[in-house]
Amino acid sequence: MNNFSYQRAATLSDVVGKSTFVAGGTNLLDLMKYNLSNADTLIDVNALTDFHAIEEVPDGLRLGSLATNADTAYDSLVENRYPLLSKAILAGASAQIRNMATNGGNLLQRTRCYYFYDAHAPCNKRVPGSGCSAIKGYNRNMAILGTSDQCIAVYPSDMSVALSALDAVVNVSGLNGERSIAFEDFHRLPGDTPEIDNNLQPGELITSIDLPEKTFTKNYSYLKLRDRSSYAFALISVASALELEGDTIQEARIALGGVAHKPWRVKEAEQYLTGKKTDRQNFAAAADIILQGAVGFEHNAFKIELAKRAIIRNCIMALDPSTQLPGAQPSA
Repeated sequence: MNNFSYQRAATLSDVVGKSTFVAGGTNLLDLMKYNLSNADTLIDVNALTDFHAIEEVPDGLRLGSLATNADTAYDSLVENRYPLLSKAILAGASAQIRNMATNGGNLLQRTRCYYFYDAHAPCNKRVPGSGCSAIKGYNRNMAILGTSDQCIAVYPSDMSVALSALDAVVNVSGLNGERSIAFEDFHRLPGDTPEIDNNLQPGELITSIDLPEKTFTKNYSYLKLRDRSSYAFALISVASALELEGDTIQEARIALGGVAHKPWRVKEAEQYLTGKKTDRQNFAAAADIILQGAVGFEHNAFKIELAKRAIIRNCIMALDPSTQLPGAQPSA
């Protein structure tokens, strides 16, 4: 871990244009310990009180970027109006980490690919042009969608899967002023530049995340499949939100985690479900659309079928959110 200087920002003007910010530090400090981030100066942004709030805005709800994951998940406005997001956050990490991790930091966390964290292994995300060890290595947890010959790592956030399904917007501030980024445009696929995780410009700071008016409080579900029941990253995760009229789907949202370099959402599948009945056959057809082009590698090809089953199961669970209670089973 390299030596660095530490500064505490008092205002937003102390921050914009600077390089490395720290709030909860739950991912950044790991990266520094592994010498994957070697910032000369850390700018502590926790004193920027304007960005800690969770508050109503005219078109929905605004989540401060410095509000913790725990405060967000248990906030009454989030629990009552965006329960899908609350459940997704609580599926991630551990209680101790959620108490420290911030909403902005959650969006910016980096992959947990084994080879990315191994300084001795070639990794294009860590050292562009060095190669991708995961493609021919142990790739059980790696991506099946949106990969390139440069990188097959996955993005680990649970919170972001729900934000993708909810059509959230990320607000940022930088030297060129403020701007808003649709959530689907915030993270990037690896392509030829896997070292670039998102579309933030240098020196920009996430200030808040906006949730739209549509809340999906009646029919929603978040499902996370992993190798152990707690404190593990997803093999497959699914956020489903449905708007129903009787047993007919008026609107559907489905986003996947654990399968790509960013939350994966295919709007053609959602359009297919519109006007359809809420049955297993239609959910299976939507899953096939979502998984078109999926490619497995030596150790993770099972994730394609697992993802299909997870989508079907989670959409059925969304028909009755009470099935998400401990010990409950989804209906057939």
